[in-house]
Amino acid sequence: MAGNGVASIGECMIELSGQEGPSWRMGFAGDTFNTLWALHALSGDRPATYVSAFGDDPFSQGQIGFFAENGIGIGKSPVISGARPGLYAITLTGSERSFTYWRGDAAARQLASDPAALAKNLENQALVYFSGITLAILDDAARKTLLAAVAGARAAGSLVAFDPNYRPRLWHSPEAARAAILDALAVTDIALPTFPDEQMLFGDTAPQATAQRLARLVGEVVVKNGEEPALIAEKGAMQPVPAVHVAAPVDTTGAGDSFNGGYLAARLAGHAPAEAALRAHRVAAAVVQVRGALAPFETLRAAFED
Repeated sequence: MAGNGVASIGECMIELSGQEGPSWRMGFAGDTFNTLWALHALSGDRPATYVSAFGDDPFSQGQIGFFAENGIGIGKSPVISGARPGLYAITLTGSERSFTYWRGDAAARQLASDPAALAKNLENQALVYFSGITLAILDDAARKTLLAAVAGARAAGSLVAFDPNYRPRLWHSPEAARAAILDALAVTDIALPTFPDEQMLFGDTAPQATAQRLARLVGEVVVKNGEEPALIAEKGAMQPVPAVHVAAPVDTTGAGDSFNGGYLAARLAGHAPAEAALRAHRVAAAVVQVRGALAPFETLRAAFED
């Protein structure tokens, strides 16, 4: 039976964001953690677990401590001797960002190394969330272990949400990405794709094509498309939900991830998909007005309830 908690599976990295001059600010972020951050902020007293694998170095210790300070646990995620977290740096041109990564030997690639611990982390969760990046950092065997654990949680009553979040550099080939994403969609209740990603990987000509294709596989689909309306496909119908325009965005890092967190928090609270998307757009608009991927909890809550 599903419980009250929320769990997100993936890789949280060290984030370096540029400041004025040669200085850099260090934080912690990654697509599935960014979503959990927003989901946790907006979900009241639901226990939050970030499911990954961690090193035993000072940066990993700092990462786990940062989670704990903000009410997020790691459950039974393995802590691996000699391993360390991945790293990325954000550079900005105006508000648009680009990323440089150092993550080839990141501890998170071993998140499925203990199948029993992984399955235990997904027990008694109201919601389990993961992404295409979660899939991409794993080898084939680990990917199968992950999807088996997710399927087990779903069979036990957990709602499963998935963002395909296609990043070409993480995959050996588009064919491998397509196959893995289709396997993930087979155990998914809510799909949260981004149209440009789907266009790149599957050749969709418009958000409606993405929604139609995925609606044949998943009961609830929300196609994100930047500042364009999100498109909801559910129960045979489609509904666009306008985005919130931000005249002068500061940093678009984490906007889509935070949309996901806002949408899932609203759905868990009982809001209908269209209302959930409206709230999610407001959350994403708040996030692009701060630097880095993680907005303060108070900022997220104010946007969600506005």
